[in-house]
Amino acid sequence: MAVAASRRAVMTLFSDPVCPYCHQVRMVLAEKGIAVDVVDVDAHDLPDEVMDFNPYGKVPTFVDRDLRLYESRIIMEYLDERFPHPPLLPVDPVSRASARLFMYRVDHDWYSLMGRILKGSGDDVVQARKELRESLIVSAPIFAAHTFFMSDEFSLVDCCVAPLLWRLPVLDIELPPQADAINVYKKRIFAWDAFRQSLTEAEKEMIADLRK
Repeated sequence: MAVAASRRAVMTLFSDPVCPYCHQVRMVLAEKGIAVDVVDVDAHDLPDEVMDFNPYGKVPTFVDRDLRLYESRIIMEYLDERFPHPPLLPVDPVSRASARLFMYRVDHDWYSLMGRILKGSGDDVVQARKELRESLIVSAPIFAAHTFFMSDEFSLVDCCVAPLLWRLPVLDIELPPQADAINVYKKRIFAWDAFRQSLTEAEKEMIADLRK
């Protein structure tokens, strides 16, 4: 019998093992070394426990005593503020606002296209794949400008970008030589401890299956 989230002794993250938004949150948890009970669920068949705490019936859903949070960016920023070391957003307001804007744009421009590829059909999938590939190619110089995405320090923005880049083979997107800066970034971020620790077995297998 499932234990009610309100009675859990530790913080709880309800996470679908293949959901990129859940992957974002798992990266933050790993980077900060936060002890949390990660409960794997199927995003398409959520248990009543999740439905009770999230009126939108989605994951990730995060429980911390009486606090219930949903939407990955809200959860990520909460974790960054509650566990301030290492900081994953800049201290000064201008840089912090810029980082939040980058996260918004990654979600609005890239994740929306990924959603169309994964959930769409026919010509719309082809068009979305083309748009995402071209958008990434145009953005390649940004990846080359700093050690991490738009920063010389690992940040929440990287936690947003990395799960999408990991899924490019699944999306059937191969980047050309002129976007090699992204491939260099991918190697760097995929070797980052927090990223490696954040991967579920299902996420590891989704890439391994394609390499067979």
